[in-house]
Amino acid sequence: MKFANIAVALLIAGAATAPFNSGFASTNPESRRAAAQNPDTMMPEASATRAKQILAQMLDAMGGQAYMRVREMQCSGRLSHFGHNNDLTSYLEFKDYWRYPDKNRTDYGKKGNIIDLFNGKEGWTMDHDGVSEEPADRVDEFTDQLVKDPEHLLRYRLKEEGMVYRYGGTDLIDLKPVDWVELVDRAERTYRIAVQRDNHLMVRFAVITRDSTSRERTEEVTSYANYHALDGVQTALQVARTRDGRRIFQAFYDTCTYNPNLAADFFTKAALEQRFHEVGSKADKKKAAKAKQD
Repeated sequence: MKFANIAVALLIAGAATAPFNSGFASTNPESRRAAAQNPDTMMPEASATRAKQILAQMLDAMGGQAYMRVREMQCSGRLSHFGHNNDLTSYLEFKDYWRYPDKNRTDYGKKGNIIDLFNGKEGWTMDHDGVSEEPADRVDEFTDQLVKDPEHLLRYRLKEEGMVYRYGGTDLIDLKPVDWVELVDRAERTYRIAVQRDNHLMVRFAVITRDSTSRERTEEVTSYANYHALDGVQTALQVARTRDGRRIFQAFYDTCTYNPNLAADFFTKAALEQRFHEVGSKADKKKAAKAKQD
C-alpha cells in the first residue's frame, strides 16, 4: 500500500476567504487611517512596506530566531485523509520528520511499518514488500509542493529575487480580525497569508497556481489552530487542508520537537532497509527476498 499521496499532502496549502473593504469615505480619524490602508488604493511601495511589517510581526510571534533557526523537526499525531467525495478514507497514527530544506520522512501506523521518504529529488517507500523507489511522479510532486511549502517559503524564500509583496487588506476568520499578506513569485504563484491581529500568528496559508498549458486555476487552503509554544516555537497542533474547496486531510498533532538531532543517515534508503529489518514480519522478509531474486 502506498502513502506518498498523503505524505505530499502534508506539505502545503492555501486560503479561501477574500479581504473586504467598505469603500466609503469618512471624516473619522480611525476611518481615514483604515482608508489609507485600503489595498486597492495603496501605492505599490506602501503596500509592500505594510506587507513586510505584518510578516515581521508574524515571524517574531512564531518564535523569532528560534523559529528561523529550525533545521530539523519531528512531530507525531493522527491523520484523517479524505476521498473525492469528501468521505473519510483513512485515519492513521503517524510520525513526520523534516530536515530542512528538502528532506521529509513520514512513518505510518503504530509500528511505523509503512514509510514514505523524500530526499531532494530522490524518494523511497517501505511497505510489506520491502523498500522500493518512489514513482517518479511522486518525487516530482514532492519537489513541486516543496516550493509552495509555508515553512520553506518563510525560512528560505522571502528575499528571493523577483518576489512581489502586497498588503491584502483585512478580514474576519472565525470571528477574529486578520490582515492578509500576498506574495507573488517569478513563476506567478500567489501566496496569501492571513495573520491574526491580536497574537500575530498565521491562521491561513493559501497557494494559487495556474496550469501552464490549460491555465486552470488551483487553490489550496491550509487552516492552522490550537497553537502551543514548543521548544520556543509557536506550533499549530491542528491543521486542515482543502484543494478547490474539497477536503484533503486533517491532522491532529500530539507533540512536536525541534532540532532533535536525528541520525545523519535518517533520510536515506539504507535507513529504510534497516527499519524493514527491524519491523518487517518473517513473511514480509521472505516475500521481499523472493522478489529481489526474481
